[in-house]
Amino acid sequence: KLNASIPESAKDEAIKKVLRSFIQNQIVDNQQFHKFLVEGVPVEYRKDSGIKGDFVKLVDFENPEKNEFLAINQFTIIENKYNRRPDIILFINGLPLVIFELKNPAEEKATITDAFQQLKNYKDQIPSLFRFNEILIISDGIQTEAGTMSLNRDRFMPWKSINGKIHETGVSLEILCKGMLNKETLLDLIKNFIVFEKEETLNKKLGAYHQYNAVNKALTSTIKATRGDKKAGV
Repeated sequence: KLNASIPESAKDEAIKKVLRSFIQNQIVDNQQFHKFLVEGVPVEYRKDSGIKGDFVKLVDFENPEKNEFLAINQFTIIENKYNRRPDIILFINGLPLVIFELKNPAEEKATITDAFQQLKNYKDQIPSLFRFNEILIISDGIQTEAGTMSLNRDRFMPWKSINGKIHETGVSLEILCKGMLNKETLLDLIKNFIVFEKEETLNKKLGAYHQYNAVNKALTSTIKATRGDKKAGV
């Protein structure tokens, strides 16, 4: 439906590109998929006696409701000798883009750091899942934080806002789900607030809630100013 004007053969080729891992480096491979996700998958096909270049869209970022969103609990992944079931995976149009690892707050020894370590184990045990991952979420029922597959534990951050309003109290997991994982915000984050930066190694960074809110307010103010008094502010 997102690519109605593109021939089936070209769409099939796009699917093969999405599923095929080109590089034996997890973060570089993930960067390549992220580019496909945000920009579309480049394809060529014959049209009007010539070759036409085009892009197959994986997600409709402009119209969130036109995508299929699915949350699956205990989705089984079998890879190599491992059989693993991440707590929750969020799929958009069949792509596993967000992974949750949840620890029971009633278990004294089960901490949010244990949740982070479990995701780290998954990266080694079921690496094919992480080609497609955009965001990782860890929670012990009291603390809930989000990050990416390349970040250390101390770089995971809570999400404390819903529709731009800050919530200092309340259930952290509920606030993150409502504020960060509503369809519009999640797609905006994936498209505009994830960046790959080369430092000592390649790092994938995710905008925090205050950065997300500030940038979008600045954009709104600037657009308004260009149509009015031309004063956008700092």
